[in-house]
Parts: sequence; C-alpha cells; structure tokens
Amino acid sequence: MHVTFVPKGERQVTAPYNSNLLRVSLREQGGIPFKCGGGVCGTCKCRIVLGRENTDTVKAKERKHLSEEQLAEGYRMACQTFVLGDVAVTW
Repeated sequence: MHVTFVPKGERQVTAPYNSNLLRVSLREQGGIPFKCGGGVCGTCKCRIVLGRENTDTVKAKERKHLSEEQLAEGYRMACQTFVLGDVAVTW
C-alpha cells in the first residue's frame, strides 16, 4: 500500500498494512509535525485527503483534540492512525 505526503511534493512511499501513520512519516521523512507521539499534545493533527476509508477507527485520544466536524472533514492524529490501504495526507 502507499502513503502520499501531499505537502512534500506528493511524495509517495510504500508501507506495510496496518502501519502507524506517524511512524511511516518518521521512517520515510514524510514531514508530519509531532512532539509527543503518544496522543497527548495534538501536534500531529493531519487531514486524510484521499483514502479515509483505508484508516482504522477514531480513538478516544483523537476525540480530545478533534471536533466531530474536523473528524468528518478527514482530520486525524497521525500518532493514533493506522493505515489499511492507500491514503494521501496533508497538514
């Protein structure tokens, strides 16, 4: 499966099924901003622009930082999001 980092010139990388989005970004130098990596700070807020259906369910930690409206628009926290298929992400 592929993860595309839109702000990085639509850089596309390959990742294993059920990969953590923030870890993919760190490993592949995708550029998603972060501080804690554990769902506490909210810094890794990003928006899945393509492939929202290819992400796992929203976690309780995400609901502390993101409104229902933001979730409906595709916003997620990269540290809490696992990708199950092709996605494109921006921030």
